[in-house]
Order: sequence, then C-alpha cells, then structure tokens
Amino acid sequence: MSYFVTLEGPDGCGKTTQAKLLADELKVAGYPVLLTREPGGTAIGDQIRRVLMSLDNRRMDPKTEFLLFSASRSQLVSEVIRPHLASGGVVVSDRFYHSSLAYQGYGHGLPLEELKAITAFITGGLAPDLTILLDLPTQVGLARRRDGGNWNRLDDYDLAFHERARQGYLALAAADSARWQLVNADRSTDVILADVLALVMERLDTAQAN
Repeated sequence: MSYFVTLEGPDGCGKTTQAKLLADELKVAGYPVLLTREPGGTAIGDQIRRVLMSLDNRRMDPKTEFLLFSASRSQLVSEVIRPHLASGGVVVSDRFYHSSLAYQGYGHGLPLEELKAITAFITGGLAPDLTILLDLPTQVGLARRRDGGNWNRLDDYDLAFHERARQGYLALAAADSARWQLVNADRSTDVILADVLALVMERLDTAQAN
C-alpha cells in the first residue's frame, strides 16, 4: 500500500521537525517510510535549493522563483517520490507543490491557474493523499525563524507577503477539505506531533482497510 503525506505551512511553523518525527514514528510502526523535503531531496534539487535560499539573490523574479522550485520538484518526483510509491512505500514530504501555490501564487500574485498547469506537467499529476497544514500566526512563525538563526531569502520578504501566503494556505485547505487537515502549530512539539500522528494513522488504517 503506497501513501503520500505532505506537511505544509507558513515559515517557522515546525514542518521540518514534525516531518522527521512523523517519519520516525511510522518507521517504528513498521511502515516503509521515505522522508524528503522541498526544495531539495536530490543532488540536483539541493543545488537549486542553495540558489533559491541565498540572500545574495534578493533580485530574483517571482517567475524565476516558481520555475526553480518546479525544477527541483520535477527531479524529486521522478527520482525519489514516484519510485518509492511504486514500491508500496509511504512518503512524508516537508512541503510539496502547495507551497508554490501559497507563496508564488497568493504571496507574489502570480496567476494560480498557470501555476497549476505547470505543476501538473512537472509532477505528472501526482498529488498527496493527505496534506497537513501546520498553521500559526505569521509574526510568531517569523520570530521563530529569526531566533533560529537560519534566515533565508524567502524569510526576508515583508510581513504582508507572508500573511498573504498564510491566507493562501487557508484558502487552499478550505477548497479541498477531503485532502487537507488543519493543525494548530502554536503549541508544544509533542502536542502537535500527537495530533499529526493521529491524523496520519487514521488515514493509513482506512487506506489499508480498502
């Protein structure tokens, strides 16, 4: 049984931590789990990630930004995600294409339908079975990023951009409630993990039963 879970949310919401903890818990439960991330997850994708995140590239055009994310995503899908799913495994990804819809679409104002068309082309129509949105107030997430010392080019956008991206996530979740589950990320790591794990295990149990 293959299953594809993505974790999404505003910067500083704890996706990377929760994705790793979730993957660890699923491995203990006996699932063949692959943990990956965007942008990156492959040797080519990691090179693209460095370009995207560097503060030296503040002049990057939003369309360039979207296409670089898409290039990394295309490599990740073909090299990593599809092969693991084809083998019957579970994939946990720290971000996927919904990040581009939220950040480059709602954040930068690029046309959503065009972004969706390009995304469908580069992913071959692959979509997550479950997307967990870790939501928290924009300023709280950015404060976490600043305190963590890993500030990057996307973090450096103004507060209004990040608020548009957050509202974009909420709009995407509301439009596809069968796929999305909302989790309050303004709580302790253990409490968030308990909620995330319960949601994923419920879906996995249902998928196995079917």
